[in-house]
Amino acid sequence: MLLRKVSQSSALCGTILRVPPVLSGGQRHAGAVVAVQNARMYASQAAQAVLDKPAAIGSDAATKVEKKTVAVESKSFAANIFKGQVQTAQVFPYPSAMNEEQEQFLRELVPPVCKFFEDVNDPAKNDALEKVEDHTMEGLKEMGAFGLQVPADLGGLGLSNTQYARLVEIVGSHDLGVGITLGAHQSIGFKGILLFGNPAQKEKYLPKLASGETLAAFCLTEPASGSDAASIKTTAVLSPCGTYYTLNGSKIWISNGGLSEIFTVFAKTPMKDPKTGEMKDKISAFIVERSFGGVTHGPPEKKMGIKASNTAEVYFDNVRVPAECLLGEMGGGFKVAMNILNNGRFGMAAALSGTMKGVITKAVDHAANRTQFGSKIHTYGAIQEKMARMTMLHYVTESMAYMISGNMDSGATEFQIEAAISKIFASEAAWTVTDECIQVMGGMGFMKDAGVERVMRDLRIFRIFEGTNDILRLFVALNGFQVNAGNQLKGLQKALKNPIGNAGLLAGEITKRAKRKAGLSTGLTLQGTVHPELAQSGELTVKAIEQFGAVVEDLLMKHGKKIIDEQFVLKRVADGAIDLYAMVVVLSRASRSLSQGIPSAQHEKMLCETWCVEAHDRVMRDIKALRSSESRQVFKNLRAISTAVVENGGVVSTHPLGF
Repeated sequence: MLLRKVSQSSALCGTILRVPPVLSGGQRHAGAVVAVQNARMYASQAAQAVLDKPAAIGSDAATKVEKKTVAVESKSFAANIFKGQVQTAQVFPYPSAMNEEQEQFLRELVPPVCKFFEDVNDPAKNDALEKVEDHTMEGLKEMGAFGLQVPADLGGLGLSNTQYARLVEIVGSHDLGVGITLGAHQSIGFKGILLFGNPAQKEKYLPKLASGETLAAFCLTEPASGSDAASIKTTAVLSPCGTYYTLNGSKIWISNGGLSEIFTVFAKTPMKDPKTGEMKDKISAFIVERSFGGVTHGPPEKKMGIKASNTAEVYFDNVRVPAECLLGEMGGGFKVAMNILNNGRFGMAAALSGTMKGVITKAVDHAANRTQFGSKIHTYGAIQEKMARMTMLHYVTESMAYMISGNMDSGATEFQIEAAISKIFASEAAWTVTDECIQVMGGMGFMKDAGVERVMRDLRIFRIFEGTNDILRLFVALNGFQVNAGNQLKGLQKALKNPIGNAGLLAGEITKRAKRKAGLSTGLTLQGTVHPELAQSGELTVKAIEQFGAVVEDLLMKHGKKIIDEQFVLKRVADGAIDLYAMVVVLSRASRSLSQGIPSAQHEKMLCETWCVEAHDRVMRDIKALRSSESRQVFKNLRAISTAVVENGGVVSTHPLGF
């Protein structure tokens, strides 16, 4: 009862119902968020999923939501950069979201969790056995690790997002396989019950789930439905008497699929269109118990990494699901899935910041003790650059994780773009850091005993599940284009219909655009917001945002609605947004450290300044490429090369030997 011995006041226990977290995901099937061809719908629907009360979001509803939000000024920093604007509400000052009681509670939680993972859990053995050892599972249950954010009155610990992120970071630094087992259970497995469950559903299921007596799994992906979640084939048909649904279908790559007793299942349900009277299939979400009968699973999948987590196919054969097990509203399953995934991605950044910290420690230990050519290798410039860049990537990832968790705990509702950015950045940064660690360690890093090769295998899935990074880049770009910058242009178009009545607005817009075209400042500044010692980095960030907003506007005017088809463009726009958000989070965190006189403040200043200089250069290169005719030709060439290779079934070029 290490964790359960410490209690929080009931006032702290309801945070999960407002803002859900995630540990590390748990399955590549969580990447089955949306089809590329439906990316436009995804960008608008997913962006609004956390803002509206639980309800079905069809295309009509999504349109209404967009109209409703036009008049609301977004507080999201990432959303506003697409308009070339700076909104500091959620990024400055760097959030300190815990009160004294929460902070004290966390201080008491951390030591026993660290001790457990250092003394009890054996990641190498879990990997070899391809399961989490039984005594480790029992220890985790005893600690309350299966219900970290379940309210205390329902048997959980009731942690805030920031508290949760800190514990997730510890797990990520030791064993990602265990992290997936925990995350698949509570971060996605029963998360829908926390978010959309009615009181009866919560009271029935959450106590046993929080204790670990029963495990949960999230069932979305199917054999023919990967990133295109709308194409699922599993069906749930309401009985004539209206008391139960008959569920049929199968789901693949389900983490905890062979262990779970409770499943969150997404299925198509026939519904009558209120306008046309026609029957249409809409996705609904259900709570399904294995005890209902007809629920079976296949053997554990053989995987490249996260071998300790159970991954299996799950089958539903004429399962009678009581009507009271409908989760949320009929036809509202897409929104349930989006809420679960969109609100949880920050947790991956927290977990992987822990992974990076552990890997960097291994690299430092080796570099400080390994002698080559008469000197310790940490004295050589090539190694120093690797170590410095690894450290910067960790600093950015950690800063993102706690920025977003702090925003969520402070009641922010607009963080979906930022959370997606953090998932993309963290998963790619952790891979790079681990790869460089192996390089620093040389042959030693390649050996199994060092433990880094296991980390690398475990990390590879993170760029795939909970939304593949490719799909999430489309999400970031399209969300910014359509929900924010697009609405700004619509407002300008309306103003042009009455140029006399809107003369002041139009004059300001014309001046702003002229300055952007000339590369001049439009008046944006972070002066007085960032610490004076970071003023130059702040100026670089603002200049990059101004030019980013200008190129987004140019692209919208050029492509209009067809921007959804310009994926070569969207990728580079997303990369720019990711770098800009990374710049502002480190500016905010380093500013706080300097203001508070934290011992590491000057070190953080160097991390921040170096990151901002290089990130600014990358953003400007992306902007130049987006405006370049040469780049457009490169995009055409890439498309043609890919088409030729596909048509040929492989490499087209003739072998250099001629046979």
